[in-house]
Amino acid sequence: MRQPPPLSGTLESALYAEDLEAAARFWTGVIGLTEIARRPGRHVFFRCGEQVLLVFCAKATRIPPAPDANLPVPPHGATGPGHFCLSAAPETMDAWRIHLEAKGIAIEADFIWPQGGRSIYFRDPAGNSIEIADPAIWR
Repeated sequence: MRQPPPLSGTLESALYAEDLEAAARFWTGVIGLTEIARRPGRHVFFRCGEQVLLVFCAKATRIPPAPDANLPVPPHGATGPGHFCLSAAPETMDAWRIHLEAKGIAIEADFIWPQGGRSIYFRDPAGNSIEIADPAIWR
């Protein structure tokens, strides 16, 4: 049996939001990501370390591309809240909690995993479950 070719990691992850302006304010103003691309009514993209976070409006991305489209990206979209986890050094977790609470973000959960590592869970304006975690949760 042949093995698949190697991968180098995750390049991008997607979340969905109806209000892209609220998403942009949250991801830049609260989380501190840099906006790198925007198409009003369709998407806003952010640099997240070596990856990119894509935030799409599902109503727009469910529409198939025109037959002559320069970028024939297949239609996609999701219903209901998604999940996205950001990695943070363990010594910054208390500072993240204080920062989020100062920005009026409700913390849904804050705990240490049995295998080690801490996670803090909260919601973005679209209702997606966002986690900031010590990478030790997967070691």
